[in-house]
Amino acid sequence: MSAEQTLRALAADKILIFDGGYGTSIQKHGLTEADYRGDLDLPKDQKGNNDLLCLTRPDIVEGIHSAYLEAGADMIETNTFSSTKIAMADYGCEHLVWDINIAAAKLARSACEKATAKDGKPRFVCGSIGPTNKTLSISPDVNDPAFREVDYDTLKADYREQCEALIAGGVDFLLVETCFDTLNAKAAGMAAREAEEAAGRSVPLMLSFTITDMSGRNLSGHTINAFWYSLRHLKPLTIGVNCAFGADLLRPYLAELSKNADTLILAYPNAGLPNELGQYDELPATTARLIREWVDEGLVNMVGGCCGTTPAHIGAVAKALDGHKPRVVPELPVVTRLAGLEPMHIAA
Repeated sequence: MSAEQTLRALAADKILIFDGGYGTSIQKHGLTEADYRGDLDLPKDQKGNNDLLCLTRPDIVEGIHSAYLEAGADMIETNTFSSTKIAMADYGCEHLVWDINIAAAKLARSACEKATAKDGKPRFVCGSIGPTNKTLSISPDVNDPAFREVDYDTLKADYREQCEALIAGGVDFLLVETCFDTLNAKAAGMAAREAEEAAGRSVPLMLSFTITDMSGRNLSGHTINAFWYSLRHLKPLTIGVNCAFGADLLRPYLAELSKNADTLILAYPNAGLPNELGQYDELPATTARLIREWVDEGLVNMVGGCCGTTPAHIGAVAKALDGHKPRVVPELPVVTRLAGLEPMHIAA
């Protein structure tokens, strides 16, 4: 069976466990700028360039992957949230984008293969594709509303390079995550589909929305349902939400999405809200209890963690959800499936 067929078969019977935060785990190593830089000759300070560690400290990256797999994760993501030319420009590392993505995919694949060799359980690698630090929908200059720092074609080309490298490195799925701008997500989704076609193998797409304020909208003003309706034509394997809030505050948005999305739902919250020092205090048991409430309401198929979560959080979630059944994916009326159009309710 393909990775998608295997995943769907598993997801029909159990809640699948995603991994947790990477920045949180990396910070605990107390790395210096020299750790980030390694032997590379680079023009700018590299401290904080977490994705570069795939080249300079692969032991740390694979160690984090292994910790999440040992905690119970069925799926892990590559350490490539910022591995596009646009995002890497901040560090002067645009020329390393291909190498970082390839290395990251191979590290995640290696960790999964080692875990599967121990217990025989299938594991999956998701290629992480972050939103970049640019937005297609909003001008950064209040005095020039029409101005954009990047155009659609440039952004899509950068995303495609990342997608092609992740596919070449051996990922099972492409995860466009933390989508604060729906148009950015469309560019990434199209790039993923083009890269998949060019590779000649199936690499399903996963999408994850992020909320930017208490109104429940992203930065470009869309609700989670509007986001789904805008991107449903891409036929993603999963749709969901990550980051922004803890599991308690994300629940109502998942409840809405769960009723409307005729595909699997993946959600991975932060460990609550940060304190005044920007740190996350929510304990693993609390995160697990709150996510358990999602499952009891039948809202999700796959769960994990984002900012502030650790292998301990994922371990607590996996234990709390063991034996619990996943959300049943709703079937839309036949008339809604024409050409991938939006649901239309026709009166009798």
